[in-house]
Amino acid sequence: MFKYETNSKLIKPGQTFVAIKGYTVDGHNFIEDAVKNGASSVIAEKEVKTSVPVKVVENSAKYYQELLVKEYKDNFKDLKLIGITGTNGKTTSAYLTYQMLRDLGQKAAYIGTIGFICEDFYKELPNTSPEILTIYKLLEEALKLGCQYVVMEVSNFALDQKRIEGLEFVAGAFTNLTEDHLDYHKTMENYLNAKLLLTNYIKDDGVLVVNKDDDASKKFIERFKNTKTFGYGKADYNIISDDIYPDHTDIHFKYRGKEYDVTTNLTSKFNVYNYFTMFSILCELGFDIDLLIEKTYDLKAPKGRCETYKVKNGYAVVDYAHTPDAVLKVVTAYKELAKARVITLVGCGGDRDPLKRPIMGEIASNYSDYVIFTNDNPRTEDPEKIMKDILAGVKKSNYEVCLDRREAIKKALDMIEENDIVLLLGKGHEDYQIIGHTKLHLDDSEEVLKYIEKSE
Repeated sequence: MFKYETNSKLIKPGQTFVAIKGYTVDGHNFIEDAVKNGASSVIAEKEVKTSVPVKVVENSAKYYQELLVKEYKDNFKDLKLIGITGTNGKTTSAYLTYQMLRDLGQKAAYIGTIGFICEDFYKELPNTSPEILTIYKLLEEALKLGCQYVVMEVSNFALDQKRIEGLEFVAGAFTNLTEDHLDYHKTMENYLNAKLLLTNYIKDDGVLVVNKDDDASKKFIERFKNTKTFGYGKADYNIISDDIYPDHTDIHFKYRGKEYDVTTNLTSKFNVYNYFTMFSILCELGFDIDLLIEKTYDLKAPKGRCETYKVKNGYAVVDYAHTPDAVLKVVTAYKELAKARVITLVGCGGDRDPLKRPIMGEIASNYSDYVIFTNDNPRTEDPEKIMKDILAGVKKSNYEVCLDRREAIKKALDMIEENDIVLLLGKGHEDYQIIGHTKLHLDDSEEVLKYIEKSE
């Protein structure tokens, strides 16, 4: 058990409660609750009257972070940690890496957007990269479960806020950099600099793999000496060609002067990059290239990542795409594959970067045959205001607005005619809709399955 806890509800007798002033909640308001639950001492940023000793520090978050690193980082020295950063593709790349490690007979865990997973053990997480204490607790759980490897998505927030402090990765990866989180970082340069911090956490004898087709990869190559590249053209893992079909992709590539062919169940060009993020990591960690190719066909995309369903005489695809670049990649990928129309359902989250809303509206409208704009976690923002922002970028009239997402999904599926593809974007694996402060159950995949069942 860790000595420290930042959640008053989770305090166990004898622990120290760390009062942290967060973005929306101030832990100082819960000191008495923590004491009632058994806290034997408190770390705070101001003097407080309570029945247990209080240590006042300038920055409680930084102070306890340093304590955690000092007291617990050596506990994880035998775990082989793999960290993947980038705007898009982290979840699929990390999950594929976790899956492949298991298929290769390695005991592995995954930490990221879809939770903490180790074989049959699953735990939902509040963030892609949780705060440092939660990460340490998960790594401790991984050790208890006998894991050799832990594959982690590493977000810009985790890097900027030092949530992975004290950890060392045997391998790191960079997928791509596109516009996102500018409400937090303000500029793309700041955003890139946050991602580059990953190089500080890779062991000196570790490896970094990067997508050479993304311009930002040059900065990573400059920062870390043992960097390997993957991409189309001149790269260490040189993708020569691909043949993409609705249900699989054939890839021809070259590595160390030898050419190889591999077939994956994943589809679209962006999933070729996700596949090679995984492939290059594990190849660099010493796994046999022929065995990796042999095991590839068993790999499946994680829930909500290009999850495809046959609906009537067309298809419905559920995907997490929620940034301009991700929406562009998904829509254009399926536009290339489609024998008929591409109908896109998409929205933008509330209380998040408003700058991307008109861009996403324009992309969806320009590249789809028809668009239904709807809600995507409006949170405490007015859905009408969010929609106004989205429509500011729309130049065409090939759309309608339906704020009720469940109703919007039904409308989109009703439209399917022969070979049409409906893209349900933005929610992916999420099984909820946040309206105000209320989390309501809503799962895009579940809605599609219900629709199919009623149609049969």
